[in-house]
Amino acid sequence: MLQDAFNKVYTKFKLHFYTKFFERVQEREASLTTVESFCMEIIYSMKNPTINEFAKAANISSPNAAYKVNNLIKKGYVNKVQSEQDRREFHLEVTEKYINYYNISYRYIGTVMKRMEQRFTPKELEVIERALVIMHDELMPEISLNGISKE
Repeated sequence: MLQDAFNKVYTKFKLHFYTKFFERVQEREASLTTVESFCMEIIYSMKNPTINEFAKAANISSPNAAYKVNNLIKKGYVNKVQSEQDRREFHLEVTEKYINYYNISYRYIGTVMKRMEQRFTPKELEVIERALVIMHDELMPEISLNGISKE
């Protein structure tokens, strides 16, 4: 029952994102392919990874990752920023162009959060938040936001 409820919520978030994504494609506002959109999701979620960290997270070769990143740079969605610590290393930084693109789906999360605040008591919201933090911190060890899987 819990799994079914979680699947339904997760599916609604995905469907909202895909619907908005395809609306933008039809309006010709989006210049990202579907694969590039997934690459950008990974890069954004990892918060300034290196190309190698991105490659590991996406489970693709470094040359393939470099090719994808170069296309994203050409389209204006990513910048390479030289590391302060190691001048030979570059980190991937999403641009304002991507943030605007990305906010399509994340505005909806904000809408749902506001509705939750209206619907649930502060105590209930604390329980929901605690459950989500535990899911993130403990129950999903296979997924790492720094690009290195813990498997």
